[in-house]
Amino acid sequence: MAMTNYNYGLIVLLLLINLIAFATSADIDDDLGFGASYIFGDSLVDAGNNNYLQTLSKANIPPNGIDFKASGGNPTGRYTNGRTIGDIVGEGLGQPHYATPYLAPNCTGRAILYGVNYASGGGGIMNGTGRIFVNRLSMDIQIDYFNITRKEISKLLGESKARDYIMKKSIFSITVGSNDFLNNYLLPVLSIGTRITESPDAFIDDLLSHLKAQLTRLYKLDARKFIIGNVGPIGCIPYQKTINQLKENECVELANKLALQYNARLKDMLAEMNKNLDGATFVHANVYDLVMEVITNYDKYGFVTATKACCGNGGQFAGIVPCGPTSSMCSDRDKHVFWDPYHPSEAANLIIAKQLLEGDPKYISPVNLKQLRDL
Repeated sequence: MAMTNYNYGLIVLLLLINLIAFATSADIDDDLGFGASYIFGDSLVDAGNNNYLQTLSKANIPPNGIDFKASGGNPTGRYTNGRTIGDIVGEGLGQPHYATPYLAPNCTGRAILYGVNYASGGGGIMNGTGRIFVNRLSMDIQIDYFNITRKEISKLLGESKARDYIMKKSIFSITVGSNDFLNNYLLPVLSIGTRITESPDAFIDDLLSHLKAQLTRLYKLDARKFIIGNVGPIGCIPYQKTINQLKENECVELANKLALQYNARLKDMLAEMNKNLDGATFVHANVYDLVMEVITNYDKYGFVTATKACCGNGGQFAGIVPCGPTSSMCSDRDKHVFWDPYHPSEAANLIIAKQLLEGDPKYISPVNLKQLRDL
């Protein structure tokens, strides 16, 4: 009799295990219905890749991340006090998990189906960009890494389902270009040779032909839904204002002029790619005008300053020394447009992300991100 009870108990246990396994796999597939974000770019969207590199560009020290709830306020390698634009956009699209940094040890197995972040502080379109930081992942390397992820997705889902998932359910977000100016073409002292040999026009040509090749490479790996941010008003960041000893309402003219020149050409290039690459949608995010609007009318958005870094040291705008344990830090973090000498605060990221998700066509076109998700 005891034997029969034992067998009966075993059958019930096996049934339960199967039911749990079935439910879990159904939950996972339900989760996949929200799609994935594959994020490429620089420190504006890096979620911790640079933690795993021998590099001078790192944000895994306090008080960075002080308002990042998912880590309990501990630094994660995000270059802001809370969430990046990429994090907020993912939440707004209904994705249940933040995209995992590619270099993180937990970026394996089914985690890659919820999205992967390849972005790297100091990275740029050109491989030479950011060399002053020693190590960083350039766009070419980031796409090499996605190529590896792409093969892994096929192993997990099978080739046909993988292709479908990447083409229809995945958004490819690219935030890059600022470092190609700040830490390459405009780099004090080190860039003089480049500027003598290459005119701004020729440099921008070079940038765009590289970016076009990179986007085409992602397209060949089945990416179809793209959002590409243009370069923001880099002449207005606290670092640039401080080193150029500007007044509160001034920005560095050359830096902004180069950004605008690049941006006009980028917009034309994306329109052309929309025509020529079958089935692809390239969404253009006009980050320059959006950030400039927040900087110019900061008080309208509830900020008290759009010039001074909340966390940093040096000069009138705390714009020389990056944010770290010895930096001075403001108490009203959500009242500062800039978290540190280079990067927006979470409060500013929220305003930017909201426009990208459902905003005005002057900031995001031909569709916004919620419309792109549902295409």
